[in-house]
Amino acid sequence: MKSLNKTQIAVILGALILFVLLLFANTKLPPKEEVVQTPEATASNVTALNQMVQAAVAGLSKDDKQAIQKLDEAIKSASDKKNAFENMISMWDSLRNPSVAAYYMEQAALMSPTESNWKNAGDRYFSSSRFVDVGNRPILFGEAQICFENVLAMNPNNLEAKISLASCYVEGGSNPMKGIGMMREIEKTDSNNVNLQLNFAFFSEKSGQWQKAIARFEKVLRIQPDFIEAYIHLSDAYQQKGNKEKAIESLKKYISLEKDVTIKKEVQDYIDKLTMEETPGQKQ
Repeated sequence: MKSLNKTQIAVILGALILFVLLLFANTKLPPKEEVVQTPEATASNVTALNQMVQAAVAGLSKDDKQAIQKLDEAIKSASDKKNAFENMISMWDSLRNPSVAAYYMEQAALMSPTESNWKNAGDRYFSSSRFVDVGNRPILFGEAQICFENVLAMNPNNLEAKISLASCYVEGGSNPMKGIGMMREIEKTDSNNVNLQLNFAFFSEKSGQWQKAIARFEKVLRIQPDFIEAYIHLSDAYQQKGNKEKAIESLKKYISLEKDVTIKKEVQDYIDKLTMEETPGQKQ
């Protein structure tokens, strides 16, 4: 793949902003529902996850470590566990460590096992996989899988959880064919689901099937034209096919929708760089 350093920085920053905003869109927890147990088979995954959390704490400043310790003590002693967990999650969000924030959301779900809590934990784990080393991603996908399975045990009709679970099977490598099969079944009845089409697009992108990726990202944007991150991925796919004009067109559309001045400048700088480059022969 061609290097897209500046654009990749823009994607990461933009995605992180959207990620945090979406996570805080709904902080109200619904009434308590039936408890769903975490499978014992995940013991090794839990150990690895605990090690990730410990490593994250070890890397904090002295003041942040003290703040985390106080929040941890509050979780253990507070009568209002919900508020205590929310404070801890908010702290890790402010420290820009979404995987540890996801860990505490899962702990909150274990304490109050509702469909909403499990879904939030699964979404957090799934999203945070984008910000960790490749070697740690299976850990996060494994926990996300457990969370989404718990959601579906409570509500088999939760379509978004079903799509995310299927993506975990594929992205985490636990059962790719099962995941693809689940998504194809969903597509038969809900082909305009943005989350579904986006995941298909990402699968095509990661496997280097650029024409399929272009078709999927374009469908996402036909369904939801303001899904700005898709324009970045679409631009990359067009570049891989050698279509610089379409790549620049997608980036310009991204800039027209992005509000962050710093990100807009980074992307514009990359457009300028592309414009000055000689156009190679297009790949067919």
